[in-house]
Amino acid sequence: MSINRRTAIAVRSIGVASAAAALALGVAGSAFACSITEFTPSASCDDSHHGVIQVLDQDGSGTAVDITVSQGTTPVGSQKNVKGTREGVTFTFPVEWAPNTVYTVNVTKTGGGDVGTKEVTTPATACAVPSPSPTTASPTPSDTASSAAPTPTATTTAPAAAVADTNAPSPAGGTSNLAETGGGSNTGMIAGVAAVLVAAGGGTVFMLRRRNPAGRH
Repeated sequence: MSINRRTAIAVRSIGVASAAAALALGVAGSAFACSITEFTPSASCDDSHHGVIQVLDQDGSGTAVDITVSQGTTPVGSQKNVKGTREGVTFTFPVEWAPNTVYTVNVTKTGGGDVGTKEVTTPATACAVPSPSPTTASPTPSDTASSAAPTPTATTTAPAAAVADTNAPSPAGGTSNLAETGGGSNTGMIAGVAAVLVAAGGGTVFMLRRRNPAGRH
């Protein structure tokens, strides 16, 4: 075999190997590229009974993407420059969704490049709103006034004290109250002094009358 023929065979083998390597790298690169198949949207209710739409990102390449949730042509939630993992990262969008409603999830690469779009239909039952806890009604002013009013109690009227009989005779002796009738214990002494004065005055008049006739003789 000539040298030229050997060289041609060697070059051909190198070319085949290079093409195989390039094909393998291309397949590997496609396997790690960001794809819409790696995004899974769902609709549910959170612990507070509010509606949410969640998007599970299982992009193993870790490509930064922008995720937008829309109802028709109206955006209802968006998160930008987020990255997923092969195990999956869940991104939550608070949306008070209506039952049996279709929402659209659009994924684009941050900085440019469309990844794809997926739709999600909400459940047939809306999120249940928890009933308010019972509260004790505060008393109204009329209730407070009626409760504060004292309860009437039965009272017993004591009989009036017996009125003293003013016509009854007063007891004799020193037990009578002479101050109420104008008398007193000094009445006898005053009467005696008055009698002495009357007698003295009568004696004086008598003596004067006897002297006058004697002077005339």
